[in-house]
Amino acid sequence: MCPGETGMMKSLRQKINRLPVHIAIVPDGNGRWAEKRGLPRLAGHQAGVKKMRSLVEYLNDLQIKYVTLYGFSTENWGRPREEIEGLFRILEERINQDVPKLHQKGVKVLHLGRLGELPNWLQKSIQHAEERTRDNAGLTLCLAFNYGGHVEIVDAVRRIVAEGIPPEKIDEKLFGEYLYTAGIPDVDLLIRTGDEWRLSNFLLWQTAYSEYYFTEVLWPDFTKEDMDKALIAFSHRERRFGAL
Repeated sequence: MCPGETGMMKSLRQKINRLPVHIAIVPDGNGRWAEKRGLPRLAGHQAGVKKMRSLVEYLNDLQIKYVTLYGFSTENWGRPREEIEGLFRILEERINQDVPKLHQKGVKVLHLGRLGELPNWLQKSIQHAEERTRDNAGLTLCLAFNYGGHVEIVDAVRRIVAEGIPPEKIDEKLFGEYLYTAGIPDVDLLIRTGDEWRLSNFLLWQTAYSEYYFTEVLWPDFTKEDMDKALIAFSHRERRFGAL
């Protein structure tokens, strides 16, 4: 038992034979959660973003090394302007409130996506979080905000072409070094909440051999116990990576 490990964590470790190194999460269902309660959609987003911190802290305590959260996709620009601006403000508020506490716990924050297309004030908030936590050695929290899997691949191709790399030098390893996730291992476990069964243009390259876990639980209702269920399910999967 690790120092500071709770009884719940010890019980979890007894039920699993391995933990994933990299977990990716599509936290779906915020809007439906709010609608069920007669609340505006932004209240659901606020509850969802707040939920992220508690689960990130839990996964950090479990010594998970990487977590990538899908916060805002390149396709989400098609939503009502009021909802987009509200979501940006909620993210900025949570970053400013939560990053100091995550920093104390050794969490490192990285941004994945096209940062330059976001409002300047939000860019500064994200950059400050990255700079403040740069040297932390705990869990690496990747915020996929203004992110799209197709866009990521296109951006990687553009950079390779711009650097004049000969076609014969390009292989999977080199290509991976030009993705937003360069230096980060591929996803072991992808979790999607809200009873949706699709990737939605999320980490298309990095999830080629991921284990998928779908649940009908709406993201604001997703608990540590729900996370444990996903981790236990992962530990029971046999991963062959295309081999027999």
